Amino acid sequence: RNLPVQLGRSLLLLVSTLLFFTALGWVPLADTTAVSFTAPFIVAALAGPFLKERVGAAHWASIAVGFLGAVIVIHPTGAGTHLYAFLVLGSAFCYALYQILTRHVAAVDPPETSVTYSAVVGTLVLSAIVPFFWRAPEGLLQWLILGALGLLGGLGHYCVARALVLGPASIISPFHYVQLVWAAAAGYLAFGDVPSAWTWVGATIIIVSGLHIAWRETLGNGFSQIVIK
Repeated sequence: RNLPVQLGRSLLLLVSTLLFFTALGWVPLADTTAVSFTAPFIVAALAGPFLKERVGAAHWASIAVGFLGAVIVIHPTGAGTHLYAFLVLGSAFCYALYQILTRHVAAVDPPETSVTYSAVVGTLVLSAIVPFFWRAPEGLLQWLILGALGLLGGLGHYCVARALVLGPASIISPFHYVQLVWAAAAGYLAFGDVPSAWTWVGATIIIVSGLHIAWRETLGNGFSQIVIK
């Protein structure tokens, strides 16, 4: 019922995914996941002007602290590897806008419609590009991994769309933080990546800040009631 927004959110998801996959070639999995956790803060910052959701002073304080955590994870030193982490910030920004628009169309379109558009738009755009870059997967295992990636990714996005039908975007987003545990474990088991102290310190700050946002919202009083206009 809102075709322009459906197309826009689908393109944002595509760009976010491309930036994230590009960064994965250069940045450890736990680091990319930790920096991607800035998306909930961007959602919280944009929920007021775009969705007319209440964003209080405690929200803004947590947003500022959360971005500080992202800077700690990246800890720019001029080395090339860390510069690729800024691609993850771009991915997080696009994904935050995607969530905002998903929340917007949730009032008129069911989650199945939103997930279908995300898949179809990405398929059509990449189908026009992929002939110039295509390299067939090597062996059955890679085909199975790609198939599982598509299945799990689609299921994950359906769950996000369904959750955004049921609750405010600024509350739903922080629950993504459980990904860090899985990303750290997968990075270590599959690639031997050991998260650095910078990663854990920054990720802890990001997670605590995000959970603080959710906690203040559940209270429904105090600083969360002070609306910044």
